[in-house]
Amino acid sequence: MSVLASMKARLRQFKPAWAAYNMLHYRKLSRNADLYRRFGIRRSVVGPIAHRDITRPSDEIPWLDRPNAGAALAAHEELDSFPPAIRESLKGWVENGYVILERYLSEERVDSINSEVESLFEQGEIAFHFRDNRIMNSFRKSAKVAEAAKDPELMRLLSFLLGREVVLFQTINFFEGSQQPPHSDSFHMTTEPMGYLIAIWVALEDVSPESGPVFYYPGTHTLDYVMKEHLEQEDGSLEAAGKSDREYEDKIAEVVAATGIQPVDFLAKKGDVLIWHANLIHGGKPIAREGLTRKSLVAHYFGKGVLCYHEVTERPALVES
Repeated sequence: MSVLASMKARLRQFKPAWAAYNMLHYRKLSRNADLYRRFGIRRSVVGPIAHRDITRPSDEIPWLDRPNAGAALAAHEELDSFPPAIRESLKGWVENGYVILERYLSEERVDSINSEVESLFEQGEIAFHFRDNRIMNSFRKSAKVAEAAKDPELMRLLSFLLGREVVLFQTINFFEGSQQPPHSDSFHMTTEPMGYLIAIWVALEDVSPESGPVFYYPGTHTLDYVMKEHLEQEDGSLEAAGKSDREYEDKIAEVVAATGIQPVDFLAKKGDVLIWHANLIHGGKPIAREGLTRKSLVAHYFGKGVLCYHEVTERPALVES
């Protein structure tokens, strides 16, 4: 990384730098003004925002998080419009917080994604994120990634699960396993009303136990959301994330241990798609053998019309209209 790139990366870790960046996107963020008033947020739309700033939280709950959601799902008139295999997989969403679509993407389609992403990476059109080995938002450069992330039937299924039309927020490509500790996406990409985020993980090759597979804790989506006010971090830090990343990981470890729920490794086959709930606790196992790849594509979607922000860094989210 060059000295200039290193300086830019360091600046991104501080709230004042993000406030300046937000000012450049004032027009886009100004759409949040009505939502700020509705939820009692007395903050500038370009300034920091955290869950604790919401003084009038919504009582709205995604339809499949409500009591008797299983019966509501079974009776929904749109359910029969999905193929039998998808209808069967949807039955576990309410209890488990995830859905697996086996071989949803064909081998040919996956190969075309891999080929285009690798070519763009070699050409310098896309690159690793400044903090780790992930490639952010390749869908803006790769037509193949965009086609997969915005697949109409997939978008319809995600909208069905949330009970709201979904909007693609971001994509992440991995060449190797993330090795990320257990977490819920809602701490990183947060909504008000709570729960209006949904994610997919696409296997771009077969996954072996040694390559650092994704793991998840079934049913943990029903646990209380962990936000910054549940941590010990002191207010007033100028760092965007401060100590909250590590404190959050420690807190989640405590929460998971208290449940007694055991993790499940997702030993996916090429083309499999895992869909998970905003609050499902998941992560990436350590890579057990050096040099093994675990090519994958992750995409996160927000429900349309909700307030979107990042609890971990206290930044408003920049969502495309």
